[in-house]
Amino acid sequence: MRTAIVTGTSGNLGQAVVKKFLAEDVAVEGTGSLQIDSPHYHSVAVNLIDEIAAGEWIQSVISRHATIDVAVLTVGGFAMDDIAHTNSSAIAKQYQLNFETAYNVARPVFDQMLKQGSGRIFLVGSKAGLDMRNSKGMVAYGLSKSLLFRLSELMNDEAAGTEVKTVVIVPSTIDTPQNRAAMPGADFSKWQTPEFIADIIYNNYITAATAESTIIL
Repeated sequence: MRTAIVTGTSGNLGQAVVKKFLAEDVAVEGTGSLQIDSPHYHSVAVNLIDEIAAGEWIQSVISRHATIDVAVLTVGGFAMDDIAHTNSSAIAKQYQLNFETAYNVARPVFDQMLKQGSGRIFLVGSKAGLDMRNSKGMVAYGLSKSLLFRLSELMNDEAAGTEVKTVVIVPSTIDTPQNRAAMPGADFSKWQTPEFIADIIYNNYITAATAESTIIL
C-alpha cells in the first residue's frame, strides 16, 4: 500500500487531502488533530518548528511503512502589514510558520525518497510568494512563502535524473469558513474549494501529468 504524509490535518486543505488519499487507498500519516476512523490513517501532534521532533516523526513513519511515496505539506500561517509595520520579529514568525515547518519535514522526506529512487513532495505556495508585487501589505508572509519556490528549485536540481519531484501548488483564494467570514462581500464562486485542490494534488501525483515544478491554480 502506498504511503502519504500530510502535515496540517487540522486545516481545511489538510483535511481534504487526507480524505482524498484515503479514498484512493493510500495510507496517510499526518500531523494535527483530525480524527478519522480508518486503519490506514494515523495522526500525531508534532511541533514542526522543532527540527529534531519533525525528523523523529519522519523516521517513525519510515519504520512503520518502509517507504514514503508522497508528502503534502500544508502547515502555514498568514499575516498582514506593510514594510513600515513589519519588524524582523514578524518576519521570523512567518518564516517559522511557512518555511521551517515545511523544510523540517521536506528535508528528511527528500532524503528518504532519494534512497527509494522515487516520490513526490507538494509544497503549498502562494501568489504573494510567487511574485513580490503581489506581497504589498503582506510583507512577512510573501517573503516567507517565496522561500518555498527556491526550496523546490534546489530539490529538483539535486534530484535531477531520478523519479523524485518537488512541486509547489499555488492556489487562489481557498473557499473556507474562515475566509468567507473575513471577506463576506467577495464572490465565492471564484474561489477554489479544498476538495478541488486536493484532487489536483492527487491527480498530479498519480499520473505525473506535468513536469512543471509550479502549478498555479
